[in-house]
Amino acid sequence: MASEKKDNKKASHSSTGQQNKTALVICAVLICAAMLSNGCNSFPLNKFKLGKSSQVDAIKNTPAEEKKAKLLKKLDKKFENPQTHYELGKLYQEDGLWAQAEYRYNCTLSFDPAHRGAQAAMVKVLQASGDQAKSDLSAEIYISQVNASAAESLKLALAFQKQQLDDYALQCYQQSLRLAPNSPKINRQIGYYYLSRGDREQAKSYLTRSFNLDSNQPDVAGELGRLGVGVRVPRKAKKNTKKLDKIVDKSINE
Repeated sequence: MASEKKDNKKASHSSTGQQNKTALVICAVLICAAMLSNGCNSFPLNKFKLGKSSQVDAIKNTPAEEKKAKLLKKLDKKFENPQTHYELGKLYQEDGLWAQAEYRYNCTLSFDPAHRGAQAAMVKVLQASGDQAKSDLSAEIYISQVNASAAESLKLALAFQKQQLDDYALQCYQQSLRLAPNSPKINRQIGYYYLSRGDREQAKSYLTRSFNLDSNQPDVAGELGRLGVGVRVPRKAKKNTKKLDKIVDKSINE
C-alpha cells in the first residue's frame, strides 16, 4: 500500500509539471501572435533605432560638417591649395581635433611657407595638444624668419593675437617697431594690445605716439579721449596707402 501511494504521488507531480510546461508554451505563442498582429514597426526598438539614425544624420548635416565636406571636395580638385587646407585646419581646431588640425596646417605651410595665419595656428594647436616644447620651438623659428621685415613681423603679430598668443604677439610687434619705429599703425596696435591687457598707461603712451605720427586716426583719437587724453581730429583725413597700414587694415577686416 505504501508503495502504491508513492507511485501515485510521483505521477501527480509529473502531471503537474507537464501542465506547467504546456501553459508556458501557450503563453509564449500568444505573446508572439500579439506582436505579429500589431506589426513590427510598433516595436519600441525600431523606434529607438530610427531616432538614433536621425540624430546621426543631424550631426552630419551641421553647418561645420557641410563646410568641411565642401573644402574636402575643393582639395579633391586641387590638393595643393594652401588656403583650403588652412580653412579646414581651423574647423578641426575649433572641434578640438588637434592631430587633424596640425596635419592641415602642415599642408598649408608645405605649399605656402610664409602663411602667417597657419604658423600662429600651428603654435596654438601644439600648445593645446600638450606639446609645449614643440610649440615654443615653432614660435621661435617663425619669429626668427621675419626678423628682417617690419611688414612680415606685423603680419605674424596680428596672427598670434588672433590665436590669443599675446606674449608672442607682443614680441613680434616690438620686433616690427624696431624695424619701423615711425609707423603709426604699429604703435597703435601695440597700444591696443596693452589696452586689452588692462595696462592703461602703456596703452596711452603708444596710442599718443601713434596719434602724433598720424593725427588722421579718429579711432585712436576716440580711444585717447576715453583714456583722458585731449586730442584734436583734423577735418580731412589723408588716404591710407602705406604698406604697413594696409597689412593692419586687411587683418582687422578678415
